[in-house]
Amino acid sequence: MSGQSEKAAYEAAIDAKVEKLEAQITAWQAKADLAKADAKVKYQEQIAELQSKQVDLKEKLASVKSATDSAWAEMKLGVESAWSELQIAFDKAKSKIDQA
Repeated sequence: MSGQSEKAAYEAAIDAKVEKLEAQITAWQAKADLAKADAKVKYQEQIAELQSKQVDLKEKLASVKSATDSAWAEMKLGVESAWSELQIAFDKAKSKIDQA
């Protein structure tokens, strides 16, 4: 696989993960809208944290997309780190939301 096709495949994989996460956040926002006040606050706190980490991931992914073939591999580490942080925040949010 060439560097360019590997980069494109990586970008597509991360984009798919982000889309799946965005769908979950949207579902939680809908639940938050219907929740009682105390549960609503929990939802909104978790959603805000996820959205913050999601913005960071998207910024790093944009850097990868605009990077040259030779530079993207180094930038990939930043995306992987941001994805890991987002996944941890997602798991934490899911746990708290499931308890709400």
